[in-house]
Amino acid sequence: MLKICVLVSGGGTNLQAIIDALDNKTINNAKIVGVISNNPGAFALERAKKAGIDCKCISPKTFDKREEFEDALIAGVDEYKPDLVVLAGFMVVIPPKMIRKYKNKIINIHPSLIPSFCGTGYYGLRVHEAVLERGVKLTGATVHFVDEGTDTGPIIMQKAVEVKSDDTPQVLQRRVMEQAEWIIMPRSIDLIAAGKVTVKDNKTIIDK
Repeated sequence: MLKICVLVSGGGTNLQAIIDALDNKTINNAKIVGVISNNPGAFALERAKKAGIDCKCISPKTFDKREEFEDALIAGVDEYKPDLVVLAGFMVVIPPKMIRKYKNKIINIHPSLIPSFCGTGYYGLRVHEAVLERGVKLTGATVHFVDEGTDTGPIIMQKAVEVKSDDTPQVLQRRVMEQAEWIIMPRSIDLIAAGKVTVKDNKTIIDK
């Protein structure tokens, strides 16, 4: 049974997609053992409570030093003894020592087709604004392992989404979530839970 800890900062739509996928058996042999948010007002915490999942807030604002917050975050994750840490809209830079400790055990969902529209400064609605500014015809989402770079870890799965001429950033964001993020994140977790994902030479190998 793959034990999952989900880190999230906001509404938790990807968290809900994972919860729903566990309920409908799109994800097998896995369970969410805990949810951590850096934001006490995150609706994701309410989603976790409604689903009967243990959750907590670890906010950097309650610590005097950044290092103290990072240590508390790592300790909070460690308490759940997870096999996999899922970043589902977590707006905090993951401490390098946590990345080393959970090497190839942290995954993230990014709302573009990496390597396009990713890296420092590309998060949330800004990604979709940049997509529309550039005028590309296809965008999408990427699930990848987290390394010490920004959106540079091994890619697990991607899914393309059409960009329409009358899109606003908000409309495009919603379509990318519905048609890509909420599909490939659960699929990726299911593959990992089935032991079908390995990393070699900074690339993922998925067993069929």
